[in-house]
Amino acid sequence: MGYISNIINDINSILFPRLCFGCNALLTRGEEHICTICRNQLPLTEYNYEVENPVDRIFYGRVVIEKASAFLFFSENGIVKNLIHYLKYKNQVQIGQFLGDWYGHVLKENNSLAHIDYVIAVPLHKNKLKKRGYNQVALFAQKIAQHIDAQYIDHILIKTANTRTQTKKTRIHRWQQKQSLYILSDPNFLCNKNVLLVDDVITTGATMEVCAKTLGETPGIKLYLGAMAVVL
Repeated sequence: MGYISNIINDINSILFPRLCFGCNALLTRGEEHICTICRNQLPLTEYNYEVENPVDRIFYGRVVIEKASAFLFFSENGIVKNLIHYLKYKNQVQIGQFLGDWYGHVLKENNSLAHIDYVIAVPLHKNKLKKRGYNQVALFAQKIAQHIDAQYIDHILIKTANTRTQTKKTRIHRWQQKQSLYILSDPNFLCNKNVLLVDDVITTGATMEVCAKTLGETPGIKLYLGAMAVVL
């Protein structure tokens, strides 16, 4: 049966070739999502939640958090940009699962987030979620939650407007002067809990900052930030 299965897989590879999301090369047997070369070239930050790192420093003086970190470095011309582009705009949700499984394994191995109660993905506005069909961070966050024995939840943090938040920091602050861009559906749900808030890419930190401030209104919460990648 294994021999027949291999033949079927080889035929499928010819009829429906699988390409690397990093470099568009043909994937060979045993490779998933990215080729071995791209996998070995992924720029891992190797930051953890035990030692101060540059992601922490992005949020100094801006919001009260315990720690922050990111899995990969993001650059304008690199494999990580390609991966996240396919994830966000090409319906390749398996990339989020792949990265979350990898990062979750790393976090489990160093045991730095074993005390987290809930993992929350930065939410999309309901209109954008309906248009895209998925939150690109959800599977990434779910996989991390599985590895660190935490619970993934997506009903507490709600986005109230369909506004770009990651790069337009002044727009966020302008909106915040009128009303809250994010709200909590149940302000007491996270009381005295350890929470990991997860996003795809940290650039200015504006999105995480606003989300963290909203979550930080909860009494006794201890907040940690994580991301697929960071721009430094």
